[in-house]
Amino acid sequence: MISRLKKSLLFTHMSDDDIENCISCSRSEIVSCPKGKIIFLQQGKPEKLFILIEGSVSICHDTITGKRNLVTTINQPSDLFGEVYLFLKKQSYDHYAMAAEDSIVLQMPKGFLYHTCSNNCSYHTLLISNMLSILAGKAYYLNQRLQIMSGATLRQKISKVLLMNASTDGDVTLTMNREELAEFINTARPSLSRELMKMQEDGLIDTHKKKIKILDFEKMQDML
Repeated sequence: MISRLKKSLLFTHMSDDDIENCISCSRSEIVSCPKGKIIFLQQGKPEKLFILIEGSVSICHDTITGKRNLVTTINQPSDLFGEVYLFLKKQSYDHYAMAAEDSIVLQMPKGFLYHTCSNNCSYHTLLISNMLSILAGKAYYLNQRLQIMSGATLRQKISKVLLMNASTDGDVTLTMNREELAEFINTARPSLSRELMKMQEDGLIDTHKKKIKILDFEKMQDML
């Protein structure tokens, strides 16, 4: 279990002992959640940070008419969820979390993330620093996506992504595959592939298998 938690950004640069001390000092709980169990309620009060250890969790929202909408799925061990609400002035969740399969979740009280204890333990300070880095990373990601989604056309959105991830010689390095990129810019995979082919025909880029190279920076930037 510790080996899985070590993969979490929350425990970056921590030893096994540090992680165990964090769990013990914070009085965190490791909870088994059978499929269908509600982990936190929509309109419930945010009081804990949740870390998936095993299984899968669905984040959902129910409308007034009772329709269930799936917001996202947490299925990677060590992923956090519910953390943003701990640092907002909102008094309740907008969504609810439900175990999509038999799962194990670490629940950490939010008070442990706000300030260090009287012992001023180094691992506690590091945990808070890691939490700040996680929130900053999420803010940066959302800001980038906002800039990309402001593009009026699919070509503009693709161009923004490629320019943001290009080296000075035009080589584009993406951490996403084509399917993930399509989802990121809110389009269908075939539409993304067609537009990339058109951009290549227009001399903007060169695509070879999974590699993309920008051929005309000036023309691409002028489109934005």
